[in-house]
Amino acid sequence: MNKKGLEILSNPRTNKGTAFTLEERQQLGLTGLLPPVVSTQQQQVNRSLANLRKKATPIDQYISLAALQKRNERVYYKILIDHIEEFMPVVYTPTVGKACQDFAINFRETNGCYISYNDRGNVEQLLQNWQEDVRLIVVTDGERILGLGDLGSNGMGIPIGKLSLYCACAGVDPAHCMPIMLDVGTDNEEAREDPFYLGLRQPRIRGEEYDAFVDEFVQAVKQRFPNALLQFEDFSTPNAVTLLERYRDQLLCFNDDIQGTAAVALAGLMAATRINGMQLKDMRFMFLGAGSAATGIGDLVAKAMQRQGLSAEEANARMVFNDSKGLVVKSRDYIKEHVRPFAADMAPMTALEALKEFRPHALIGATGRPGLITQEMVEFMTANNEHPIVFALSNPTANAECTAENAYQWSNGQAVFASGSPFDVVHINGGVKVPGQGNNAYIFPGLGLGALLSGATRINDDMLISAAETLAAEVSQKQIDLGCLYPPLKQIREVSAKIAVAVGESAQRNGLLKGDLPEQFENFVKQHQYDPSY
Repeated sequence: MNKKGLEILSNPRTNKGTAFTLEERQQLGLTGLLPPVVSTQQQQVNRSLANLRKKATPIDQYISLAALQKRNERVYYKILIDHIEEFMPVVYTPTVGKACQDFAINFRETNGCYISYNDRGNVEQLLQNWQEDVRLIVVTDGERILGLGDLGSNGMGIPIGKLSLYCACAGVDPAHCMPIMLDVGTDNEEAREDPFYLGLRQPRIRGEEYDAFVDEFVQAVKQRFPNALLQFEDFSTPNAVTLLERYRDQLLCFNDDIQGTAAVALAGLMAATRINGMQLKDMRFMFLGAGSAATGIGDLVAKAMQRQGLSAEEANARMVFNDSKGLVVKSRDYIKEHVRPFAADMAPMTALEALKEFRPHALIGATGRPGLITQEMVEFMTANNEHPIVFALSNPTANAECTAENAYQWSNGQAVFASGSPFDVVHINGGVKVPGQGNNAYIFPGLGLGALLSGATRINDDMLISAAETLAAEVSQKQIDLGCLYPPLKQIREVSAKIAVAVGESAQRNGLLKGDLPEQFENFVKQHQYDPSY
């Protein structure tokens, strides 16, 4: 038996399947292991597409694509890159939510690194089992998966999906990518009682034990993969904020829920100023939600307004936040630290009352609660703004604070709308409105690519603002005229390359490079984007 030939075919990174030429088959010991006809990669892509499009549901397509990724990685990425508009909603939001919920029952083979609380004291040695040149890690503990909550180890679908987008949308080499699940248990009793559940069947570890375990992991990453970018993903708000603050100055790290969401939302707001004719510094912003995503947006918007001449206090005063108790005000007995700078000097009131008193130009939902943006809210904003900005950013689609159709109908087509998950175009007043999808995939892949290729040592706010400015500048006037605040997904690799350049140049300005920025950095980025073609 020719083990070499079988090993080549069983490795998704080296396998070309029926595309191996007759000469390659002879040289590699593949003769007789494949049908005699030699296919082109495009024929393989077409065959896979034909099968994918026969699937009855998006989750069936997700499972089929996952199997393809483990069989022939380059065909998988060729499909994603060439058909990103069709399959991004399959490999990520909204389908990835269902994929995480069904992760245990659909588990076939491993695709990532699982580090459980039982591995404490041995994490660095465990990481050595991953025999790759790792440059990019996406890690979650599964506690706040999209708007679905605590899914425990089933949340592994998120790091897997995010890394697929890093590769497809920006061109990060998949050989450098590592998805990680930190399994500290789950408080989801339904998951713990599921006979197929693959994680620790115990309540979540918290407090000092949790902090020590995560710290052991971070120190192990620094030791084992010193050149890697570590992305924290879908941690609960308290942990997300704490971990980012603790480690952002220790290693190259990033929290997409806080920083990526902030940058993509800022880009949308920058694009929206081309419709309402205002500057950010002259606008007022009201947030539904006061978690890490909402305050992350607020922090970055405030920094952008300071660039336009406001003080930090003036910028913060142009924003108000609402949580489950209503408007976050200074007179509250207890205010979480991350929202404290934005506490309003107003009386306690409901979100609707705050909307009517504060009269914002932009209403931004980041709660995971569907229907929270009401008809009365949108109608009031429309009465006070020619072009009210309405962002419903929660994922998946079912958790969006309002639909695109509702926002446009309630505003008689005047709203400037964006969402976290995709919505169909809306026909209104004899015209067409194209809702922009403020998907973090517009930011994090290019940000990561730029940080890695430039040799950045840290990620700071200036890099995020530079990424947002670049993204906003890529929205054509045609898109703006349709009410769309983001460029078409089919342009995302080109956009990501430009973001990568802006991020690298920002890192250079801020003295955050290990050495010098590579010469002709724009060409350098394009030359180093992963191409899955044979």
